[in-house]
Amino acid sequence: MKITNVEAFWLQCPIPKEKQHFSDYGLLTDFDMTLVVITTDTGLQGFGEAKAAVGSSGVCASIVRCIEIEIKPKLIGQDPANITKIWEQIYNGTRDHYALSRGRKFPILGRRGLTISALSGIDTALWDLKGKVLGVPVATLLGGACRDKMEAYASGGWAKADAIGEQLLSYTAKGFKGVKMRVGIMDQTVNESIKRVKAARTALGDDIKLMTDAHGTFSVPEAKKFCRGVEDCDLYWFEEPISPDNRHGTAEVRASTTIPIAAGESEYTAFDVRDLIEVRALDVLQPDSAIIGGITEAMRVAHLAHTYQLELAPHCWGSAFSFMAGVNVAFASPAAVVIEFSSGGNPMMYELVNEKIEAVDGNILAPTAPGLGLSPNWDFVKEYTVA
Repeated sequence: MKITNVEAFWLQCPIPKEKQHFSDYGLLTDFDMTLVVITTDTGLQGFGEAKAAVGSSGVCASIVRCIEIEIKPKLIGQDPANITKIWEQIYNGTRDHYALSRGRKFPILGRRGLTISALSGIDTALWDLKGKVLGVPVATLLGGACRDKMEAYASGGWAKADAIGEQLLSYTAKGFKGVKMRVGIMDQTVNESIKRVKAARTALGDDIKLMTDAHGTFSVPEAKKFCRGVEDCDLYWFEEPISPDNRHGTAEVRASTTIPIAAGESEYTAFDVRDLIEVRALDVLQPDSAIIGGITEAMRVAHLAHTYQLELAPHCWGSAFSFMAGVNVAFASPAAVVIEFSSGGNPMMYELVNEKIEAVDGNILAPTAPGLGLSPNWDFVKEYTVA
């Protein structure tokens, strides 16, 4: 089997007004993603996602150009089964032969950033393709599912203090036993974030897992103050307390509190995650398969989580393709026990694909369909592709 074509589509779909929300990113009115399609000489196709932003909106033009101009020529004619070799070729560029012969990296200058996002989409599509060829889910290729089902947590929580309880209870009413809410600069003050979290815990009671996510917007002193203010709220984790550029600051926050600290969605490659682990910044590792370097690199992060006895919780806020990539990695990792389930307006999760994605009684069932188990709705792709 040979690769005959590589395509990238920047999709931008409006979010219905009633499902829009306001966060530190502003009012989110559109959802963007890059759909990557790899076609073989047998006509079989693999699909992946590359991200220009961790949130809903992001300009994907550079990723499309990178894939179609820089990466595609390297892939045409190659055997798609050689996933690791292709990963190394893209990551090391013209010195890939040195990397493969010497057994160490000789990376391109773009070893972080949108080039790695582009590689992420390529890599995920290759895993999807391989699963389809062999007739098994990606999780099976990664070693097999460690469990039959996994608890999902509803990811949302933007409402003000007087409405946050009602919003989160609307998630638990669907069977979710864990919820995540946003805090940070969107609240203007640390005290307001604390107030909202306390209101959330009061409404939820003691039996529901409660996570918070600051999107990296607190300063170190602010994050410490927040932790002190919510110490009695039994948070399952506090996600991205400060900027991902300040790993030592994150470690400082972690050292000041008993609340577990989570991060990783803004990191590129397992090397970045390794650096966070080395300074003792994290309790929970959150690679995003559409950013970190694809399923290949997300699984390397999963191995770090297992080795250092940390929790793995892939970042799954994106389209159905990055969601299922994260789900397959999570099921194949003994370090993962919960999975993120988007509760915001997300047409890329539900309208982009022909298959139905759902949580059953607050759980995600182990994957059984070949590859990622998804196929694009080509009418949707045609309608929302940015020319």
